[in-house]
Amino acid sequence: MPETSDKSIPTLASELLDLVRAYAKQETIEPLKGIGRWLAFGLAGSLLLGTGLLLLAVGALRALQTETGDTFDGNWSWAPYLIVLAGCAVVIALVASRIGKKAKR
Repeated sequence: MPETSDKSIPTLASELLDLVRAYAKQETIEPLKGIGRWLAFGLAGSLLLGTGLLLLAVGALRALQTETGDTFDGNWSWAPYLIVLAGCAVVIALVASRIGKKAKR
């Protein structure tokens, strides 16, 4: 037969409330702190990578326009834009294919 406790009802209720609070904190607040840190680093990284890709794309466009001589003059003046757009599309496709994949170890 289990031992009976001599604690009063208000004391038991207070202990139960403390237990529920501690459990809620452990199961909700602590994981949210980890997710917040993960999101902050993810957003900072994506912002920096996006800025870098944009600068590389503009640099590639300017290089194609200035360093190719008269190759893209006249009716072909749109070609550097298409080449850079295709390069950006390839990079975006590579990044999108990696979303959600776990690293194999």
